[in-house]
Amino acid sequence: MDLLKQASYLLRITRTHGIARRYFVVNGFDGALTMLGLNLGFLVSTPTELSVIISVCLGAAIALGMSGLSSAYVSESAERRRALTKLEAAMVTNLQESSHGEAARWVPMLIALVNGSAPLTISLIILTPLWLSNAGFRLPLSPLYAAIIIALMLIFLLGAYLGRISGVSWLRSGIQTLSVALVTAALIYFFAGA
Repeated sequence: MDLLKQASYLLRITRTHGIARRYFVVNGFDGALTMLGLNLGFLVSTPTELSVIISVCLGAAIALGMSGLSSAYVSESAERRRALTKLEAAMVTNLQESSHGEAARWVPMLIALVNGSAPLTISLIILTPLWLSNAGFRLPLSPLYAAIIIALMLIFLLGAYLGRISGVSWLRSGIQTLSVALVTAALIYFFAGA
């Protein structure tokens, strides 16, 4: 628990908790939309073995996670170093051993973990019906359809979460993000299904 309190403290003193939240939603949305696109692409294409679909989707999920992790770490490290240098110049003192110095070292890692884990975690949730079906569990509908439904639900929930954070209608915000997913699905059907 001390680790969580320390992480919360570091995010608070650097005022980066909003950044972490945005990264979670943005990259979670990327993961969900990517999985939606892959599953729809497989649905409208030549029938493919479930194990191949899982491998392709898992490869994309891992790539999204690594991209989010590394890009956030590099950019946030630079931003935190810059902020610490400006603060040190204003205070005319070395802050490397202070809470601000610790934050400059740890906050980029925390944000990178959020940024990388969001698309990976959401993608893995969406892939659950595929894994269950591949393991022999009987599902009430096709595993691809189930994965698509889960992706759409998660996209709606991410939008609803954004609405709640911003103080606007969670329903309207959820419908807006769901609309983006449905337009994406329509484009995939139009171009890949033709």
